[in-house]
Amino acid sequence: MKTLNSILLIFCLAIGIIFMSVLQPQHFYGVEYDVRVINGFTNNSSLALVIWCSSEEGDMGGRALQAGDDYGWRLRTKIWGTTDFMCTMKWDQKRRRFHAFKVPRDSLRCNLFRKCSWLVKEDGFYFSNDEVNWKKDFSWY
Repeated sequence: MKTLNSILLIFCLAIGIIFMSVLQPQHFYGVEYDVRVINGFTNNSSLALVIWCSSEEGDMGGRALQAGDDYGWRLRTKIWGTTDFMCTMKWDQKRRRFHAFKVPRDSLRCNLFRKCSWLVKEDGFYFSNDEVNWKKDFSWY
């Protein structure tokens, strides 16, 4: 009986690994993505859009983006999909912290071109995976 249980356990583990590697490879091994945040303000005046990002690997530092400037990086997802990049955006009195990349949300919607782009505007944050079609994801508040 113990042998049968051991065989059944090994079989179930093998099926699970096959499922994760074939049907959801982005959750099993590293996939590279490009993440980009663009200052899309049309009336930026003299105030820069300040961005500060970090991941579980550490602080990536801050940048001051003038109108049209961008800040981008390439990442590789970790095994079992734990990759998470958080950014804090500040413009004048507005401040917002958001996930610039998070595997459960972005591995599918960024998957076609492996590109996750954010356009930050006066009225909110817009997402695109091709930098042609933008969809508002959320507002500043």
